Amino acid sequence: MAQNHYKILLFMKRRPGMTFAAFQDYYENHHAPLCEKYTSGVNRYVRRFLTPHPNPETGATDELPFDVITELWFKDESVFRSTVEYLSTSIMPDEIVEDEKRLFDRARMRMATVVECESALAG
Repeated sequence: MAQNHYKILLFMKRRPGMTFAAFQDYYENHHAPLCEKYTSGVNRYVRRFLTPHPNPETGATDELPFDVITELWFKDESVFRSTVEYLSTSIMPDEIVEDEKRLFDRARMRMATVVECESALAG
């Protein structure tokens, strides 16, 4: 039987002048623990840090538009939908916003949603 999983994806770029190493360290050791107290109804909180690699045809190693994709996973569709509504229309609590200013280029942040439909395969 198929099971649906609901996700919010947050695409974020580090603030100008911050190294990738400092960005990842701050996110994991300061920002993520701060955000965890606001994750009621979230089943998984995952950060996927992106490392660019050379284009095989051009050799270009341009910086990516985002440095991390953060995933918020939900099993409950109504909690997912209300969280999307909140994040789309509200400003986060002051302590989160102030911490984000230390970490992200907030003007470049983007959000998308995903509904994963997974089939249970035999074998």
